[in-house]
Amino acid sequence: MNYTLHQLQVFLEVVRQKSITKAARKMHMTQPALSIQLKNFQTQFDIPLTEIVGKKLYVTDFGHSIAELAENVLREADAIKYKTKEYKGLFTGQLKIASASTGKYVIPYFLSGFLREHSGVDLVLDVTNKTQVVSSLKKNEIDFAVVSVVPDDINVEEEALLENRLYLVGNTAHFDQDRPLIFRETGSATRLAMDRYLGGGKRRKRIELTSNEAIKQAVIAGLGYSIIPLIGIKNELSRKELHIIPKKSLPITTTWRLVWLKNKKLSPVAQAYLAYVQSNKSQIVQDSFAWYLSFDE
Repeated sequence: MNYTLHQLQVFLEVVRQKSITKAARKMHMTQPALSIQLKNFQTQFDIPLTEIVGKKLYVTDFGHSIAELAENVLREADAIKYKTKEYKGLFTGQLKIASASTGKYVIPYFLSGFLREHSGVDLVLDVTNKTQVVSSLKKNEIDFAVVSVVPDDINVEEEALLENRLYLVGNTAHFDQDRPLIFRETGSATRLAMDRYLGGGKRRKRIELTSNEAIKQAVIAGLGYSIIPLIGIKNELSRKELHIIPKKSLPITTTWRLVWLKNKKLSPVAQAYLAYVQSNKSQIVQDSFAWYLSFDE
């Protein structure tokens, strides 16, 4: 056999996701590229690892047993990598964080200093919607989650990072009732905030998009209006591509938080990161978000 560690990672992700499409998305690969790696791995075995029944992928019993062994191999490979770094005098380990999509404007500033101080730490940062973030947290697949709305169905501990303010925006300062509202997809914290503000009512015209970046471009193009986080539109406001439209009860205010499972035994790297955030949070906010805190619509 001549398999690679990457092929083991691909196979394990397919087992976890039970879907080639989802596994490719999770690994930031194209579907054809992942399929080739999976095929190259599977052809090394005389017994099938997966099978397709009715267009749905299933992992065979043999495949599950190989997945268990593959997980052990990858764990040991990581141990070798980190042990090598330890002998070089580096603080080592992996830090896994899942962030809701708008958190991508916040969490990098709370990571950069820590990673500069600890070059032996590997970061895995998954930016996705709130539903997927909470799912990863529930499954204990990550050390921390970055959310603006704390899930109420699981016990977590939290560290507040930064206030999150959401405004109604358009490509002009004038609000035209005939233009539709543009929503994030169901499961997004921004969508939840917008639905609550509007009282759950449905307008005749509405558009639903799956990312804040897509919504920004749609609003700039004049397709409609949306309620979106201020943190992500600094440049567009300065270029006057977007305008904040004053409305009663706006902005909506929440807080970005770093959350982790209550009673979770944090790894040494996760403990060190949490201590770093707690000690440096005020300075990070002051240095990196002064424009945001002083913003006056």
